[in-house]
Amino acid sequence: MIKMIITLKRREGMSHDEFVRYQGEVHRPLLMAIPEAQRYIKRFVVSYPIPAPDYSGPDYDSVVEAWFDSMEDMNALYFSDNFLSKVDPDHANFMDLSSYGRIVAEEEAVIG
Repeated sequence: MIKMIITLKRREGMSHDEFVRYQGEVHRPLLMAIPEAQRYIKRFVVSYPIPAPDYSGPDYDSVVEAWFDSMEDMNALYFSDNFLSKVDPDHANFMDLSSYGRIVAEEEAVIG
């Protein structure tokens, strides 16, 4: 399995709640509506920070994990015309494009 892991910060002037609502109610449906998402994504997880008093504050507003069978499948999604024309332009509506992080990875299970 190949994973794309993305860390996101909300755009300036947007509250965390607005960010969560937009990501869940507007952006995610845009992604899931394109046929390439249905065909190539095997697992899709979005995580949001929760209060953790004994730890420093979160650096990001969410972390997204998208799992694929292969690098070719991942590229077929992210470089598709549908993604580039319908999904990618929406990122500027809710996230700070200058601060996101991305890693393409293979998972190594240590426990479980």
